[in-house]
Order: sequence, then C-alpha cells, then structure tokens
Amino acid sequence: MKKFKYKKKILFSAVQPTGLLTLANYLSVLKHWKFMQNNYNCMFCVADLHSITNFNNNYNLKKKTLDILAFYLACGIDPNKSIIFVQSSVKEHCYMNWILNCFSYFGELSRMTQFKNKSKNKKVINMGLLNYPILMSSDILLYNSSYVSIGNDQFQHLELTRKIARRLNKIFGKIFNVPKNLIFKQGSKIMSLLDPKKKMSKSDSNIKNSIFLLDKKVDIFKKIQSSTTDSDNPPKIIYDKKSKPGISNLLNIFSILSDKTILESEKIFMNYTYSDFKNKLSHVIYKELHEIQKNFFYFRNRENYLIYISNKGSIQASKIAKKMIKIINNKLSFL
Repeated sequence: MKKFKYKKKILFSAVQPTGLLTLANYLSVLKHWKFMQNNYNCMFCVADLHSITNFNNNYNLKKKTLDILAFYLACGIDPNKSIIFVQSSVKEHCYMNWILNCFSYFGELSRMTQFKNKSKNKKVINMGLLNYPILMSSDILLYNSSYVSIGNDQFQHLELTRKIARRLNKIFGKIFNVPKNLIFKQGSKIMSLLDPKKKMSKSDSNIKNSIFLLDKKVDIFKKIQSSTTDSDNPPKIIYDKKSKPGISNLLNIFSILSDKTILESEKIFMNYTYSDFKNKLSHVIYKELHEIQKNFFYFRNRENYLIYISNKGSIQASKIAKKMIKIINNKLSFL
C-alpha cells in the first residue's frame, strides 16, 4: 500500500453498513470515487459505529461491513491508491468524539433536521442519535480533511463540522482545515421510482422505489417499467423536473450511465414511446450493475482478503489519526 502524497489534499468519505446499496448511492458517490483517487489522498471508511444508533439484534453487522468493503473494491477503489478502513478499528475516532463533544452545544445538536425527523414519535431516544453529527465531525477532522464527499441529506452536519473546526481554531490557533463538500452535480439527487418527488433511499419500506446494486436483471426491468412517468400522448421525453419529475429522473439516470448530457439524451429519445424508453434505460442500468455485481462477488468470496485490506487500512488511518490526537492533547495541556 502506497503512502499518501503530501502535495495532495485529503478527502474523507464513508458509507454506513446498513441496508442494501442503491443505484442512487452508486451514481451520487461511489461511481465518482475511483476517479477522485487520482486527484486526492482518499480515506474511504465503513462507518459501522454510526450504524448502531438504530441497533437491531437481527442485523449482522460483520457481514454488512464486509459487503461494503467488497462494494468499494467492486466500484474501483484501489487499496494501492486509497486508504480503506473500518471506523471501529481506529479507536481515535471515539477519542476525538469526546473532545469535540466538549466544544459542541446541546442546542446545535437538537436543532439538526435529521435528529428531529428520526426522533419523532419515539418514546426512547438514545444519545447516539443526538450525538451522531459530532462523531461525523470527528471522522472528518481527525484526518484534517480538506474535502468530504457526502449526500445532500448530510449537508447540515457538514456545516456543523465546519463551525466546530472554526471554533477550535479560534480558541487554540490553526489546528484544522475547514472542510468543504465535494459535490458532483450529476447524480447528486436520484429520486424514487414510484414517487419522484422524494429521494431514492436504501431505507425505503417499498423496495419498488429503489434499484439495488445486487438486483437481478428481471427485477431491474420490472421496477423501471413500473416507474412513474406521465400520461402525455404523444409521449414527451424531456427534462422538466416541475411538470415531468418521473421522466426527468429517468433521463438523469440514463445521462449519467451513458456519459451524455441531458440534451443529448433528449435527442436520442425524441421519437420513443415511454415503454421503449424504459426498456432502453433498463438495459443500460443492467449493463452497469452486471459488471459491479461480477466484481462484488469476486471480492466478497475472498473474505480473508477483505479483512487484510481493512486491517492494513486501519493501521494506516490510525497512524494519521494519532498525529492529530497528539496535536489536540498538546493544545489541551494533557499530561
């Protein structure tokens, strides 16, 4: 495994090992990661500590963690270019979490939109749910990351991270970079298939709303064919998010997977019926996912190799993290 090049800035990104990854996860983040490796020192983390805020005894966390590691490799993450590791294997994350807790405020956390949504109608709210954004801040600041790659639903948490970084820099002098989100315009918002006004989500109770990375060909075709479009006659396959959200979502997916602009895609489907358009899109999706699935099962069947990659990555991540912890300890005058 190669050492980081000092001239490159650090980019941190993580995925929780909860639920099956969707086409939205791939198009918004994973698809871009293999290219980012060439421009940044990348830290790709499996955020297993985050996943236990909603603990389930029936949930096999080890299996799901290995699944995510296999997906990372299947989507082109190269352990010779990037550091791939599991969050719980680097104990400095929890240490940094406590430090940042002491410089964060209850009011800031209780105002987080995601906390309010997830705690709504719950009789018992665990502290992990409230504290989730501070652990996320710890993940990012522990490596002095210049950039993070997150979805829109985590943007408020990133703003809190930036606030905390500035707060500690003001108290102790420059410690942290104030991280920025590396946003990819294409794919940043893939919508639900049946309800294109909400995002496609791996936690959606209706599996017909999402295409999962391990979906079979028949399921991909069925889901796309049953996806919401409209009743225009003759059909108009154009990008108009306001009046044609379903068609716009499908066009967006096609454009990203085909490496075409929206305008080019509109021209291709100018005289297509909705059914033919969906059939063409289904083939494009299946072709992309079939390659990922082939790579996924290749790596997933080599569990010892996945553990080896994770262990090596955790050692590398810990070395970087220890340097930041040493700086923090000195600033706080710990013995």
